[in-house]
This record gives sequence, structure tokens and C-alpha cells, in this order.
Amino acid sequence: MEKNKKQTNVVIITIAIFVATFMTAVEGTIISTAMPTIIGSLEGMSIMNWVFSIYLLTNAIMTPIYGKLSDMIGRKPIFITGLLIFVIGSSLCGLAQSMEQLILFRAIQGIGAGAIMPVTSTIIADIYPFEKRAKIMGLNGAAWGIAGIFGPLFGGFIVDHLSWHWIFYINVPIGIVTIILISLFLHEDFTYEKKAVDYLGSITLTGTLLFLLYGIQVFGDAGTFKAPMLIWFGAAAVSFASFIFVEKRAADPILPLSLFSNRTFVIQNLAAALVSGFLIGVDVYIPMWMQGLKGLKAAMGGFAITPMSLTWIVGSFIAGQMLLKRPVKTILTTSLTIVSLSAFILVLLPITTPFYVFLLVTALIGLGMGLTITTTTVTVQNVVPKNQIGVATSVNTLFRILGQTIMVSLYGIILNHKMAEQLTVHQSIGVESNMMNELINPLTAVHLDPNLLPTLRGILYDGIHNVFFYGFMTVLLALIFNQFAKKEEII
Repeated sequence: MEKNKKQTNVVIITIAIFVATFMTAVEGTIISTAMPTIIGSLEGMSIMNWVFSIYLLTNAIMTPIYGKLSDMIGRKPIFITGLLIFVIGSSLCGLAQSMEQLILFRAIQGIGAGAIMPVTSTIIADIYPFEKRAKIMGLNGAAWGIAGIFGPLFGGFIVDHLSWHWIFYINVPIGIVTIILISLFLHEDFTYEKKAVDYLGSITLTGTLLFLLYGIQVFGDAGTFKAPMLIWFGAAAVSFASFIFVEKRAADPILPLSLFSNRTFVIQNLAAALVSGFLIGVDVYIPMWMQGLKGLKAAMGGFAITPMSLTWIVGSFIAGQMLLKRPVKTILTTSLTIVSLSAFILVLLPITTPFYVFLLVTALIGLGMGLTITTTTVTVQNVVPKNQIGVATSVNTLFRILGQTIMVSLYGIILNHKMAEQLTVHQSIGVESNMMNELINPLTAVHLDPNLLPTLRGILYDGIHNVFFYGFMTVLLALIFNQFAKKEEII
């Protein structure tokens, strides 16, 4: 392996990893800006949510499969395959002539993206020693925050000066350059062993995730639980039971169940899932507060969470130092306490809170998240055998995706339920539900009756306040789970 490290150009590969991560991260934010234009071109507003959902769904389904394959045949071929599928999917998205086609091609894009996030973290684990790994992962993780800032701005520029098709086409040259860099400068010393591929495990795992995430999406869209939804959750339960049965008998399981007998592995992944669920609430609802309650432009909504990206890097650097000296349980207790404190502050904020307070709060969130996500990722890589680092990293990624997918649906239901309650109370003064959609957009909010604005903002505030309360409870749950970890275990 030493020979392998000397052959790999660490600097160039690190840059390629950062570019690939940013490319997939910005895809989620850049399309949000372009969506009104896309709807105007392709129509299909009633199914536009699936442009986002299908990407996340296929991404989640493929993540554990890519992780296992990267352990079996190497990181390089899997990473290149994922990038290639992502580039092809992006090209097809740009060529889409209907919303149905765009959704189908976004599914292909998501299949490619499913390789990029876990395999980049695995490559970092391969080419960097333990003491440097946390810092690099922090920088790589910061790409998601940076994408959140520049994605909407870049998307707006492309739509205004070119066309919406180019938000997808731009990935093609970037992806091709990244593939070339990985091909030329990443060298692995893998011993290929011919093993039986766990096809049944892959199929049952895919079915479990497909039925579960689809059921959650339908639940979120409906806003309430309905009997027919039991079909999807029932199918997920049957598929999961089949998966457990198959994996216990597989010669080389796609997802070794032995990983989950390690208490540290389980707790770290649960913590990552729960704080990721809180994070998606921050990403979605702080900008909504800025626009709907303060009447600021979308760019200012993005700027309100900018400090999180900067302090995330700081938190990752601190995690790198602490992991060398402190037990994992102690580090995670510290980081989750920071995130819990910031979540509790969000719960207490009044409707008149000045803009700068959000900058301070999101800076605190970023510090805690940088510590938490870096610690959980590095820890799950260090508590498994070297030949399982890929699948362990992919499980960590999958848990984070599941945490965000489940919580973003629940937050939507919580928000809508609370607002519906308040709308009923204020119905007598002429308040209607369609006014809430206008309120959230500062450009349309100016057309609302000024006399109703305070009431409408009060209704939205109650809804967002409720979301932040449950976000706080989510982080608190992670803090409780961490208390069951073994304090004496130091990696």
C-alpha cells in the first residue's frame, strides 16, 4: 500500500474529489433557482417535486451498492463509473422536452451521484493518514455549504444569460475533466478476489429503500397519513425482512450485518442521521424565515446560513485534533451539545429577531455540525476492517440521506398542520391558504393586503417555530443515544 500512496498524486486527486463533490452538491441548489423557468418551458407543475425527490431516491438506493463494490473491485472504477453515469444523466436532463422526461433523466443523474459522496470519503480515507483525514473531510464537506451559497446565484446567472438547459450541460465538461484526473493520477493496489455477487441482497435492499422512501414522499405530499400508504410501508417491511434473511446466508453480503453488532458503528450512524435531519430544517426554513417573515430577497435567505459553511470547516479541524486525544463519546457529546444549544436558540427566537442573530446562530450550528459529521464519518471508517471501509462509509452516507429525507417530509407536515390550524382561527378576517404561498415569495408578498400581513406572518412564524422545536427534539435524541456509547473506546 505504501507503493500505491507514492504513485497517487494526492494533491491532484484531492482537487478532483473537491470538484466532484461540489458538482453534485450544487446540483441540488442550482435547480431550485431554475425551476420556475423550467416549469414555464416544460409545464407539469403538479409533478415538479419529483424532479428533486427522484434524484434523492436513486442516490440513496445506489449508495450502499457502490460502497460494497468499491471494497470488492476498488474505488477508482466505481468512482469513474458514477461520474460517467452522472455526466450522461446531466446531458439527458439538458435535452429533456417534457417534465416526465426530466424526472426520468434526473433518476439517472441520481444513480451516478450515489457513487460520488461515499466513494470520495473512502478515497480520502485511503490516501490520507488518520491525523489529517478529518481536516480534508471538513474541507470536502464544506463544498455542500458553498454550493448552498453559490448555487442559486450561479443558477440565476445561467438562466438569465443562457438557458435552463445549461444548468445541466455545465456538468459535462467538469465531469469529463474529473474523470480524466482520476484515471491518470489515482493508483490503487487492489487484490481482486473472485466472489459470488450478492444479487438477492442488492435486490431486497433496493426494494426496501425504494418502497420506504417512496412511501415517505407520498406521505409528505399528502400531508396526512392515509390507509393506501400502508401498501408502501408494508412492502418496505416485507422487503427488509427478506433482506435480513438473505444477508444472513450470503457468502459475501452486500451489507454485512456484522457491522451493526458494533455499538459504536450504530450510534455514530444514528447520530449522523438525526443531526442531518435537523440540518435540512435549517437549510429550508431559515431562508423561508428571511423571505416570508422579514421580506428579504432569496439571496439574503442564502446569506443567512453562509456562516455555517465557514465554521463547519473550523469544526472539522477541531475534530481532527480531538480524535487524536479524546474518546469518541466525549467529542460527540460536546458537538451534539453545541448543536442542541443552537437548535434551542432557534426555538426561542421571536418574530422580530434581527438578521445578524441568524448569522451568529448558523455559525454555532456549523461549528457543531463540522465536529459531529467529521467525527461520525472518521469513526465508522476506523471501527471496521480495512476491506469494509467502503461499505461502512456508504452506510454513513445512507443514514444521513435517510435522516434528511424522512425529516424534510415530517417538517412539511408539521408546518402545514400548524398553519392550517391558525388559518382556521383567522378565517373570519379574510385570511386564505393561498395567501401563504404569496407571503413566502417577497415579489408576490407586496400584492397582499397590508392589513393582513401581520396576521399572515404570525401564522408562518408559528409554523416555522414548530418545525424548529421538533428539530431541537431530533438533536436531543441524538445526544441521548450517544450516552449509550462506550466512553473508554478510543480509536
